[in-house]
Amino acid sequence: MNTIEIIHKKRDGQSLSKEEIEYLIQGYTNGSIPDYQIAAWAMAICFQGMNPQETANLTMAMVQSGDQIDLSAIKGIKVDKHSTGGVGDTTTLILGPLVAAAGVPVAKMSGRGLGHTGGTIDKLESIEGFSTELTTEEFLALVNEKKLAVGGQTANLTPADKKLYALRDVTATVESIPLIASSVMSKKIATGADAIVLDVKTGDGAFMKEEEDAIKLAKAMVEIGQLVGRNTIAVISDMSQPLGHAVGNALEVIEAIDTLKGVGPADLTELTLVLGSQMLLLAGRCQTVEEARALLEQCIEDGSALEKLKEMIQGQHGNPAQIDHPELLPQAREQIAVLAEEDGFIQQIEAEEIGLCAMKLGAGRETKDDQIDHAVGVVVHKKVGDAVKKGEPIATLHVNRVEEVPEVTKRLLQAVKINNQPVTPPKLIRCIVTASGMTKL
Repeated sequence: MNTIEIIHKKRDGQSLSKEEIEYLIQGYTNGSIPDYQIAAWAMAICFQGMNPQETANLTMAMVQSGDQIDLSAIKGIKVDKHSTGGVGDTTTLILGPLVAAAGVPVAKMSGRGLGHTGGTIDKLESIEGFSTELTTEEFLALVNEKKLAVGGQTANLTPADKKLYALRDVTATVESIPLIASSVMSKKIATGADAIVLDVKTGDGAFMKEEEDAIKLAKAMVEIGQLVGRNTIAVISDMSQPLGHAVGNALEVIEAIDTLKGVGPADLTELTLVLGSQMLLLAGRCQTVEEARALLEQCIEDGSALEKLKEMIQGQHGNPAQIDHPELLPQAREQIAVLAEEDGFIQQIEAEEIGLCAMKLGAGRETKDDQIDHAVGVVVHKKVGDAVKKGEPIATLHVNRVEEVPEVTKRLLQAVKINNQPVTPPKLIRCIVTASGMTKL
């Protein structure tokens, strides 16, 4: 095959064969095809797009470029959940124990965060002793015995995607639906999921700022799933303000514990129940959304979901006492209230800026080598539409580096818009995308 001819073909809007896509991905991964030719090909995709079968073939070529995790030793249908990212997105910490308590195995492969706050593993490592350094045998045994384990992604998982993403990042080719969709789905498929629930965010704190773009991405990923034999659904959810109240690692663990106790924030609880219900449906555990939701609510009420979290923590060498006593989790030296400067109603809370404030305090990473401070972050006390009085706390900074407080306070006050006009809160769940179509909620 000839790389130039393949680029030319895509540039002119023609479809590429499975063999042509595999040739490019294999060549790029092993170094025989240079960056500049793949950059030209990626730019051609940005302009010409890919049809669903091309996108599915690209996804599988990236899956096959590295390690694939075999979960066949785990009994039952393994359903994974993926979020396209946001601020205060703690759902995995709640969903895993909740769905496992309902009888569905959750074999979760997660990574570390780069950006606002840590990833799922960073958050869990707020817990004393917790480790994702499990052998394959230990991981599979834990899921079979306890229905739940969280492992770290292997270094050689979808290496083609890692190379391609780094190249897209510096060649203005990130914003392409087929390239984004294949990147996300390749990792989920490589980690062995039988079925996939996607939480596709839209709004200020999301990658897809516009709902229309989020729906396009969701449809593309659902199509990939169906074409490669993975039953996939997507929930479009709001990220125009932080999810829940806490933004920071140990702070989000505490909020997850509260939610599993039934006293968590309303929006975080609702999104978790919606996503969890879809996971139970895909696993065949329940036949209707209503039945699934009722079962999940029962697992919260009877304490079995919280108990499942403790079982996982203990099984992965962590200290389960910190779940019963969250005050034992890392705590910042100082808590500093940020006060409203006027009366009125919360018009907007810029989610991305709140995330950046938490990162400035040390809760996230600007570079992959940065060390995370598990104790610090921001707790936002208000939601869009809430009334507020001048001098009332709208947020609390959990701080170890006091020198960052003036700048973070200023940025946070600018991110929370207040005026005297009442405002309707944004809708949390926008729609659900399945292989058979889209349902607006």
